Amino acid sequence: MKIPALFAAELRRLTSTRMRVIALIALTLVPVLYGGLYLWANQDPYGNLSQVPVALVVSDEGATLNGSARNLGDEVADSLLEDGSFDWHEVDAAGARRGLDDGAFDFAVTLPADFTAAVASISSANPRQAEIDLTTNDANNYLASTIGTQAVERIRTTVSEKVVREAGLTMLDALNTVRVKLLDAADGAGTLTDGLVTAGDGADTLADGAGTLAAGTTKLEGGARTLASGVDTLADGLRSLSSGAAQVSGGTAKLRSVADRVGSVTDRVSSAVPTLRSDLTSALTDQGLDDAQIAKVLDVLDPIGTRVDDLDTRVQQAVSQIDALDDGASQVAAGSSTLAKGAATASTGAHTLADGIATADAGAHELDTGAHSLATGIHRLEDGAGTLRDALQAGAEKLPDDSAETRAAQAATLADPVGVAEDSLTQAQNYGAGLAPFFAALAGWIGIYALFLIVKPVSRRAVTALRSPVRVAIAGWLTPAALGAVQMVSLFGVLSIALGFSFTHPLPTLGILLLASATFAAIILALNVWLGSVGQFLGLVLMVLQLVTAGGTFPWQTLPAPLAALHHVLPMGYVVDAMRQVMYGGVAGRAWADAAVLATWLVGALLLAVAGVTRMTFRRTMRDLQPSLIG
Repeated sequence: MKIPALFAAELRRLTSTRMRVIALIALTLVPVLYGGLYLWANQDPYGNLSQVPVALVVSDEGATLNGSARNLGDEVADSLLEDGSFDWHEVDAAGARRGLDDGAFDFAVTLPADFTAAVASISSANPRQAEIDLTTNDANNYLASTIGTQAVERIRTTVSEKVVREAGLTMLDALNTVRVKLLDAADGAGTLTDGLVTAGDGADTLADGAGTLAAGTTKLEGGARTLASGVDTLADGLRSLSSGAAQVSGGTAKLRSVADRVGSVTDRVSSAVPTLRSDLTSALTDQGLDDAQIAKVLDVLDPIGTRVDDLDTRVQQAVSQIDALDDGASQVAAGSSTLAKGAATASTGAHTLADGIATADAGAHELDTGAHSLATGIHRLEDGAGTLRDALQAGAEKLPDDSAETRAAQAATLADPVGVAEDSLTQAQNYGAGLAPFFAALAGWIGIYALFLIVKPVSRRAVTALRSPVRVAIAGWLTPAALGAVQMVSLFGVLSIALGFSFTHPLPTLGILLLASATFAAIILALNVWLGSVGQFLGLVLMVLQLVTAGGTFPWQTLPAPLAALHHVLPMGYVVDAMRQVMYGGVAGRAWADAAVLATWLVGALLLAVAGVTRMTFRRTMRDLQPSLIG
């Protein structure tokens, strides 16, 4: 009997009665029901989060934020209700607690009374974090806690971006204002520098003038001292002159008195000459002298009278001169006295002037020193003002000169500085498509495992009759492999048509499913050949091991070390990896490598089954005659 005949005989046995046909159909549909229903239920759960009821409690009392009255709690609530990412229900705290207790809400989000105030505290001396309270009830749904945590994180990120964007815009506007003020200050510093240059030139001129003034006052002080000394000498001379003039005035007064008396005498003598001539004439006449004699006498007397008159005239002139001399001497005495007094006053004034000039000289030297210090200080201030001007201009140039639109864009970038550029080498269509490789592989194992509940691993009659272990083993494998192929084709149809999953490489995907089913059939066949019903049970254990080590949900690297080691050995992990490569458009080389591992498992399991059938053919034991533990 050949292999096709053995295969046909087993199929006739499985379809010999209506109940067997029903059982065969039911077991063939096990992978479709398992994989199809599970993946249908989890096809896109994240796309249906808007149906998840969530309580939203807004207790925020608001506060002043960025100079205006704000209530971030209300703003966040409005945003959440408008977004509709969840089925939000705005209730009070008591209503949220009741809803969590009776299962009306999966979780509750509370924005506390100080929510806005805490955000606003960023700019205060006591900043603190704003809190968003998440309340969950794992008795309703454990994953709701995880989903709620993600939702709160999104809210926190949104609020943070909003606050940082507003604060960043305020900061950038302030920087722009600072830049403008710095430029104004730089202009002012430039004007100040120019003024200080002029002031410096003036201070230099002042210092030069002060030096000249100091030198002049020094010379003036020397001259004043010399003048005071000369005035003192002059005062002494004038005092001596006044004393001599007084003495001269006294002498001239006496001389005048004498002269006046002499003048009076000569005047009387002169006045008496005519009378004397007349009396003499009369006397001579009385004496009997004739006119000639009288004339001779008078000729002698008349010259004397003339001389007397001349003397009187000269005496009177002398008296007048003496009187004038006396008057002049008196005036000189009075003037010299006045001059002496004035010289004394001038001496005092000259000394006062000298002292004042000395004081002025000291002040002029101080002015000279101060003027030079002032000039030095103004030049330093000029340098400092120039440095300030340059520094202000440099500082202003370092600040960005951006438009209001640019600052708004910068603030938005500051609020969310890091974006995620998604560049997937391969990408699953949705959550269900992401799980499809794992659940398809698991459904393949479950389907083969279920088939072996009604399919005989080997025909004992064929073993006894044919005595050909290879044909018997291959025939025993061919029946579940063919039925498993039907299962995989049906499952592939459900995934691609009913669920609408897309496949980058449809035929290779179907090929991996067929290879996996055939490999699983060979493994369970070998277990049944060698261990019977115990092997069937070990097939269940092996399924459980592969369930946790295949890396179908979480990365296999997260497994404990012993289970991670099994990931590299057991075949289901290679099925999952190969399906991902062909389904999502991954690396073909990896799919071929995974297929090679599965083929190795297939060949190895068939060889092991052949060895088991060989043992059954040529070495019967009492254990072979014992009834099966199962059925």
